[in-house]
Amino acid sequence: MSTSLAPFQVCVYCASSDQIDAAYFKDTERLAELLVERGINVVYGGGGSGLMGCLATTMVRKGGHIKGIMPHFMKDVEWAHKEVKEFLFVADMHERKKAFLQNTDALIALAGGCGTFEELFEAITLKKLGLFTKPIVILNTNGYYDPLVEMLDRSIREGFMGEVHAQMWTVVSRPEEIIPAILNAAPWSEDAIKFAKG
Repeated sequence: MSTSLAPFQVCVYCASSDQIDAAYFKDTERLAELLVERGINVVYGGGGSGLMGCLATTMVRKGGHIKGIMPHFMKDVEWAHKEVKEFLFVADMHERKKAFLQNTDALIALAGGCGTFEELFEAITLKKLGLFTKPIVILNTNGYYDPLVEMLDRSIREGFMGEVHAQMWTVVSRPEEIIPAILNAAPWSEDAIKFAKG
């Protein structure tokens, strides 16, 4: 396997909060280093604080390529990362989520709050309908996503989704597992809508 995956783009969903355990920052920094090493381009929410800030700062200072996507109202309150050179400013949160998925080869969800949950679940929903077909990888630092994974598993056990839908995402516990999880993700078809009901 070659060292570089370029041209390859991932979208990273993650927290803007600084009031979180250091383990989340450590894993985010390590992920950024791995992405730079493999020549992988990143799009993210554009923020300068929390895990978003950590991701961007590490990418920039290690010589990687990262692009921020942010609604104008967030720019107006100066949430944009000051070292990120490339930005796309959009009208609202809906346009932002749509732009995240354009030309994206995989999604990575790090720990986050309601915004990260919303982005992740919208991507899973679109994948279930065959409108998005790329790998989705969830980094479960500190077991943060254990309750969410249990809820997804329960939805399958109780028939709200089919067993095949468990292939839509991969859960890993270490940053080093993310790129292999992307490369080994089960293929997904635009025809998924044919079995979207379960």
